[in-house]
Amino acid sequence: MQIAKFLPKEQMKKIWKVARWFVLALLIITAYAVYRIGWGTPFTINMLANRQAVIFLIRNPELFSQIGAVDGTIFDRHSGKLAAVGVTKRDEDYAFVEKLIAEVKEFDRAKLSRQDQITYGILLDFYGSSLQYKRFEWLSSDGLHPIMYPISPMFGTQVTLPSFLQSGHVVKNEKTARNYVSRLEAMGEKLDALTNEMQRQAKLGVVLPASLLEKSLAVIADTVKPAPAENALVTSFAERMNKVSALEPALKSELLGTATAAIKDRVYPAYERMSAALIALRPQAVEQSAGAARLPDGARYYTYMLRQMTTTDYSPEQVHQLGLSEVARIEAEMDTLLKSQSMFSGTVAERTKTLREDPRFLLPSTDEGRAQMLTRYRQILDEVNARMPEYFKTLPPEKLVVERVPIAAEKGSAGAYYNSAAMDGSRPGTFFANLRDLKEMPTWGMKTLAYHEGIPGHHFQIATAQGLKGLPLIRQQSIYTAYVEGWALYAERLAAEIGLYKDDPFGDLGRLQAEIFRAVRLVVDTGIHAKGWTREQAIAYMVNNTGMGESEVTTEIERYMALPGQACAYKVGQLKILALRDKAKAALGARFSLKDFHAVVLDSGAVPLTILEQLVEEWIAQTEKGA
Repeated sequence: MQIAKFLPKEQMKKIWKVARWFVLALLIITAYAVYRIGWGTPFTINMLANRQAVIFLIRNPELFSQIGAVDGTIFDRHSGKLAAVGVTKRDEDYAFVEKLIAEVKEFDRAKLSRQDQITYGILLDFYGSSLQYKRFEWLSSDGLHPIMYPISPMFGTQVTLPSFLQSGHVVKNEKTARNYVSRLEAMGEKLDALTNEMQRQAKLGVVLPASLLEKSLAVIADTVKPAPAENALVTSFAERMNKVSALEPALKSELLGTATAAIKDRVYPAYERMSAALIALRPQAVEQSAGAARLPDGARYYTYMLRQMTTTDYSPEQVHQLGLSEVARIEAEMDTLLKSQSMFSGTVAERTKTLREDPRFLLPSTDEGRAQMLTRYRQILDEVNARMPEYFKTLPPEKLVVERVPIAAEKGSAGAYYNSAAMDGSRPGTFFANLRDLKEMPTWGMKTLAYHEGIPGHHFQIATAQGLKGLPLIRQQSIYTAYVEGWALYAERLAAEIGLYKDDPFGDLGRLQAEIFRAVRLVVDTGIHAKGWTREQAIAYMVNNTGMGESEVTTEIERYMALPGQACAYKVGQLKILALRDKAKAALGARFSLKDFHAVVLDSGAVPLTILEQLVEEWIAQTEKGA
C-alpha cells in the first residue's frame, strides 16, 4: 500500500524535501567522518594508531604479509611487492615518523582513558626511538628502525628475506601463488640494493668485521649451492601449492617454471654480485674490531641501542655489572645442583660441558634423530599446555606448531625462534627448532627451550596479545624486545616454580644453564661494544661460564656483534617482571593472585618496562582499595 495515496500532494512535497535534506546531511556527516578517519584527526587515538599502522604496513609489504591480515583478498595490493632498500627509503621513513609523531600530539593525553594513554605513550616512544638514529648517516634502512648492517650472517636481509618467503608468505589461492613468484622476480633487485648499501657504508668507514663477512659468504654459498629448481625457495613453493586444491596442475607447473627462472636468472646472479662485493671488502674487514665503538659516533649509537632494546636508561656499565652479579648467583645454584648429582670435579662450566657431551643426553644427527627431537618438543608442549589453566585467566586458542628451521637458513640462525601466527588464521604460530647439529641441544635442555619459545613463553604471550580486544594493531605486535624476551625468560622460571622440573634435576640444570647464558650476554654484549673486548675475549668468557661448545658460542657472539644491545633485553626484562611480582606479593600478601598478576602483565600487550611498572603499581593500589 502506498502512503502517497493517503497524503495531500503539498504534504508529500514537504516530506520529500525534508528527506532530501536528511540524506544530504547524512552524506556530509559520513564524508566528514571518512575524512577524519582517513586524513584528518580521527575521533579516537585507536583509530589514529590503526590508520598509521596500515600506512606503515603498506610501506613495508613483507611485514604486512607477516602479520597476515588481508593477503589473497580483494584488499591485497602488497603481497607481490618487496620494500625498497636504501637511503631514499630510510630518509622517507624518518619524514614519515615525524609526521606520525605530530599526529599523535594532536590528542590531549590528559583527556584520554587509561588504555588510550598507554597507546599514546607507546606511539611516541616507538616512533621516537627510531627517530633518534637520524644523526647516524651511515645507517641503512629496514622498516621504522634503521639497521647497522644490511648484510650479515643472521640479521642481514639476504638471510631474512628467503626465510620470510618460505615461512611468512602464505600460499592459499591463485593470487598469493602468483604474488609469490612476483616477489621472487623482485628479489634480485632487492639483493643488489643491499649490496649497494653495503658499499655506501664502506665509503663512510662502516665495514663488517672479518668473521661476519666470512660467515655471510658461507651462508650465501649454501643458498646458491642447489640447482635453481632444487632451491628451497622453489621446492617449498611447490609443497605449499600442492596443499591448495583449487590450483590447477597446469597453473602450478607454469608458476614453478617461472619461479625457477627467477632463481636462475635474477636471484642467483644477485647473490654472486653480493659475494664479489664482500670479497672486495676483505682487506678492510680484517682491520675491523668487534664492537660498535669503532664506528662513527659508535659509542653513542650503542647507548641508544641499549636503551631501545631494554626500554630502560641503564648505562652500559650498569648492565655489565648486573650481568656479572647474575652470573655469580646462577653459577652458585648450578654448583649446588651438580654436586647433588655427585658431580664435584672441575668448574661449573666444565661439568656442564661434560653433561652436554654425555651420550645419554644426545640424539643422533640423522633424519631419525631429528624426527625424534621434533616429536619430543611436541610432547613437552602438550604437557605444559595442560597445566596452564591453573595459572592464567586467558588461554590463547591457537595451536602451536613445531617445525625445523629451513635448512638453507640453519647455519646462520639461532638455536630456535618463534614465528607468530597470521592474524587471518592462514599461518599458525610456529616454534622453529634448529636441527643443524643435534649435539648443540642435549635432551636436558629441550624443556627450557620449549617453554621459552612456546608455552608459556613467546607463543603464549604473543597469541594472547593478538587476541586482545579494543586495542590498536600496534599493541597486538611484539615491538618491545625487553618485554617479549623478558616474559619468555620469566616463563622458564615459572615452569620450575610450578613443578615442571620435579624429579628432573638435569632438566632443571638445563633451565639454569639457559639462564646463565642470558646473564653472560649482558657481560659480553657490553664488553664488546662499550669496553673494547675482542671477539675472542667474548667467546672465551662465554665458553668459560656456560659450558657451551665453541662453535655455538661463536655464532652467538657474532650475533651480538651484528645487533648491539638486543641480547641484553632478555635478562633485564625478566628481572623487572620478577621484581614487580615480588613487589606485588609484599604489598598484597594473602590477596596476591598469580593469575591476576599474569593478566596485568599480558593483557595490555607488549609495553616498555617503564609502563609495565606503572600498570603493576596501579593494580596493587586498586587491589588494596578493594580489600
